[in-house]
Amino acid sequence: MANWQGSMAHVTEAEKAWARVRASLRESAGVRLFEQWLKPIELIPGEDRDTIRLALPSAFMTNWVRNHYADRLVLEFKQILPHVRTVQIETRASGRAPVVLAIEPAAPVPATPAPVANPVPAETRSVAEPAQVSMKFGVDPSLKPAPAVPVAAPVAMGVPAERPPLDPRYTFARFVVDPSNKVAFNAAKVLAEPGPVRFSPLFLHSGTGQGKTHLMHAIGHAFLEHNPHAIVLCMSAERFMYDFVASMRARDTHAFKQRLRGADLLLIDDLQFIAGKDATQEEFFHTVNEIMAAGKRLVISADRCPQALEGVEARIVSRMSVGLVADIKAPDLVLRRTILDRKLVDLPDMRVPTDVLDLLASRIHANIRELEGALNRVVAYAQLTGDTIDLDFAVATLGEVLRGAQKRVTIDEIQKLVSAHFELKPLDLISARRARAVARPRQIAMYLAKRLTTRSLPEIGRKFGGRDHSTVIHAVRKIEELRDSDRDIDAAVRVLMRELEG
Repeated sequence: MANWQGSMAHVTEAEKAWARVRASLRESAGVRLFEQWLKPIELIPGEDRDTIRLALPSAFMTNWVRNHYADRLVLEFKQILPHVRTVQIETRASGRAPVVLAIEPAAPVPATPAPVANPVPAETRSVAEPAQVSMKFGVDPSLKPAPAVPVAAPVAMGVPAERPPLDPRYTFARFVVDPSNKVAFNAAKVLAEPGPVRFSPLFLHSGTGQGKTHLMHAIGHAFLEHNPHAIVLCMSAERFMYDFVASMRARDTHAFKQRLRGADLLLIDDLQFIAGKDATQEEFFHTVNEIMAAGKRLVISADRCPQALEGVEARIVSRMSVGLVADIKAPDLVLRRTILDRKLVDLPDMRVPTDVLDLLASRIHANIRELEGALNRVVAYAQLTGDTIDLDFAVATLGEVLRGAQKRVTIDEIQKLVSAHFELKPLDLISARRARAVARPRQIAMYLAKRLTTRSLPEIGRKFGGRDHSTVIHAVRKIEELRDSDRDIDAAVRVLMRELEG
């Protein structure tokens, strides 16, 4: 009888507390958000005084509330029922294990809970971003957040942490390695290995679409394979900024700091996007310091080396340089061709001729992402039309892509490069001098202008000191003959063409 009365007293106590929590949530979140996401929450009676169980009707709503209101619910119940230790948020009539939010001993809770910004649904674990955020975000850097209670919210022991949004295609096994990216690849593998951290941070830099993001996601996959219960966060620098702004407006920066600094592995892509954002850089600097001081793993990527990041504070640049800086160079022809062969493994039912692959590898050379996209487009068009893939079909399908990828070379660029190669002045190529030391480079420059530009013969002649078009024809024919008989001339032309074509 006594046990039954104690159980009923607890249920009544929990129900009263839940009524007060609901009222507080309704006031702070607003009617629309409350009605859509928070009102469906139901209290599940239980005999454990230290545990509050809450349930929602769908897994989607459960995940959303966990991501955006877990810490807030812990604080609200702790204020009313100090003996509460955990809050379980689960899906009604589901066998899925609930997420347990543990309350560690902490400082006294403020009398009035800090307001929470209106969040929006998101698939990631990030703090909801405001409806409109200026790139300068208009937040006073001197704004001080309301005092926050240091509350730990770890995943229950034995339950793997929620996986970050890593692309399943981006693994070490699918990364094509060659001398242009070997250092970055090996460094990434070392950082993902279990055991003591050998260096941190790892800073990866390269141009767009050359493999930075692939390596970052591969690190995350490999690290989680070795440490299934680890906390891994992967976000862009822009996402970091939006989440930080949202936490400032909600006066809840503690939850933001706790989330990032509690990560065992933090991956931040495209650091250049925080350039000029002073408040964001301040928080980023302290986050980096905390993670490095704790001996945890940090990976940062950008489109250039740390010292070349304009608008990024010197102290951040200094921290990035402490670890290992690895660059990924533009892929050469051999690597581009190998990447296409690897891509075809995912398309076992499609036959793509060798000459088509050679065309793509030779014409699309600056960006691996564009290269793979071009192959996907050819394959998709063939599947939709039922046509056979051949060279003509590829050219017709990728006409504007191939033209856009081809570098536009100007005669001025040719003249500057040729004069530098032969240690002449650019004026020498348009002068009337006929000495062989000048005439031969001039003929090579005319030959290159005919090969690499769309200029007419008279236009080329005018750019070389007003010479006649017949002089250009003679120069082109002469260099063509010499390339067959003079190895030095042929080698010089090859080097110049390679530099002009990128």
